[in-house]
Amino acid sequence: MSQGFIYGISAAITLGIQLAGFVAAYTLRTETFYDILGGLNYLTLAIYAATAGAADEESLKWVDDPRKIITTILFGCSRGWLLVFLAWRAHERKGDSRFDEVLGKGGNPPQPLNFFVFWMVQAMWVYLISMPMLFVSSSDVRKPEFSAYDIVWAILFILGVLIEIVADIQKALWVKNGRRGDFCNVGVWAYSRHPNYFGEIFQWWCLWMFSYSSSEKLSGGYVDPLWWVGIISPLFTMQILLNMKPTGLCNAEGQSLKRYYEKCPERYAQYRESTSILIPLIGYKYVPMFLKQTIFFDFEKYEYRPLNIQADENIKKEK
Repeated sequence: MSQGFIYGISAAITLGIQLAGFVAAYTLRTETFYDILGGLNYLTLAIYAATAGAADEESLKWVDDPRKIITTILFGCSRGWLLVFLAWRAHERKGDSRFDEVLGKGGNPPQPLNFFVFWMVQAMWVYLISMPMLFVSSSDVRKPEFSAYDIVWAILFILGVLIEIVADIQKALWVKNGRRGDFCNVGVWAYSRHPNYFGEIFQWWCLWMFSYSSSEKLSGGYVDPLWWVGIISPLFTMQILLNMKPTGLCNAEGQSLKRYYEKCPERYAQYRESTSILIPLIGYKYVPMFLKQTIFFDFEKYEYRPLNIQADENIKKEK
């Protein structure tokens, strides 16, 4: 099967799963299926691509292709963990407040169109994030040996997956133990304020780079349009986690920091000053502010602004 055919069928599978999920969830007025079907969608694409990618006689069988093996296994571990973690978190929180308004909870009228948008965004998220995996699994290239390049990016991909899993577990245990200290600064959270987001972003950059060697072009991946299309995976992840509400840093920072500045303003201000917002780093407090607010992603929009100060700034802008 051609790579384009596998990409197309994967898109159809994703759209089908998410449409079915929307219909069932809206009929039952529940968000329970949302994260579960997102995770299952990822795993379904991984299984389909691994099977379809080895269907041609010219292709290496999945068990004979180390790139496809490591990509499928690590992708499955990453998305399998996400499925388990999000399902557990939703259970612990007794639901997901993001959907209260669109499902008509609390006396609000239901908003089926907006609820449908949530599901279509998830369809885009699943499909676009999966592109480097689809590129590797659908490739007919015969390179059974790993190069040093492959080994480096495979190790870094593993590291990104582990950072996200460890960060999620450490945060969950901290919450389970009563949220000691008011904000989480245990384990990897002592070196990054959002190490789980870093792990999520980092692993997709690594998988995209790793997929380079699976290009079917003789000149290499840099002349392969399909490989370049795969860069959407890490870029879309960054867009979601760095710029989109109500998730990622836009949800976790800014006005959401109010509870910390009211409970422990000095301790949190010190933690914030000395701890990177995203990239785990030692000695962050010595980094110049202009670097923090550029290459280290600690943008001004993530700062906490009390409402009265925000109002004054808005008035000044209007003038």
